[in-house]
Amino acid sequence: QVQFVESGGGLVQAGGSLRLSCAASGRTFSLNAMGWYRQAPGKQRELVAVIRSSGATNYADSVKGRFTISRDTAKNTVYLQMSSLKTEDTAVYYCHPLSGDWPWGQGTQVTVSS
Repeated sequence: QVQFVESGGGLVQAGGSLRLSCAASGRTFSLNAMGWYRQAPGKQRELVAVIRSSGATNYADSVKGRFTISRDTAKNTVYLQMSSLKTEDTAVYYCHPLSGDWPWGQGTQVTVSS
């Protein structure tokens, strides 16, 4: 049974940093492009960072230069290092493969206070 477990969220002041982790289980995703998504209250879920099997990365303009996505294929884990956090980064963060009908995890809440 495939499962994604996100962790590392919390309450942080604007300008602070957090590191999110996403552990996958049930099968390996080392050949899958993986993404970090976020959903703020009343808004649609948005894709903020992508890492491909080659290691190539892409970022939404809103987080470029502040967030870094990485992965440890041996641990089947994807990370999101977030720096210079802004109040508008407040959301529930999820990781998920870019393609395929896989279940979503519970996400991890990130709250940035002013």
